[in-house]
Amino acid sequence: MKKPLHLWQVPILPGNVYAINDALSAEGAADDYETCLKHLVNSGVIAKSEASGFPKFDLQLLGMGPDGHVASLFPGHPLCKESKKWVTHILDSPKPPPERITFTFPVINSSANIALVVCGGGKADVVQRALGNSGKNEEPLPCQLVSPEGELKWFLDKAAASKL
Repeated sequence: MKKPLHLWQVPILPGNVYAINDALSAEGAADDYETCLKHLVNSGVIAKSEASGFPKFDLQLLGMGPDGHVASLFPGHPLCKESKKWVTHILDSPKPPPERITFTFPVINSSANIALVVCGGGKADVVQRALGNSGKNEEPLPCQLVSPEGELKWFLDKAAASKL
């Protein structure tokens, strides 16, 4: 007999949802969303990291792709090194859709806490590389660049953790 699934509903007022304007180009949407975030920080809705000056979210929930990407920050892509923008765009994503917007690592890493959730056996090799002691001098995967001001917790299913 399966255990019952418990779902919790958290009431979120529509005025507390800040959606990306998908009517704009990727570049326009990124600029618009960064402007929105800066307004929210300046008005005290979102805290500002004393260490970095970037917005400090209480929690960011991230997933990881089979190549080790997080958000829309892909291995070897120059956006992984972006240090000034809060939100940026990518026009040549190696995974569909090709045009995306994403938080940058300074924003991601200014978070108080990050939960990195990884599911599936197809990600086991990358999880092993990211968390294991391979000792190789390879360029770090984007998931290895996640380093919040607070805590980072990895949540793995059995399949994703199968090679640890």
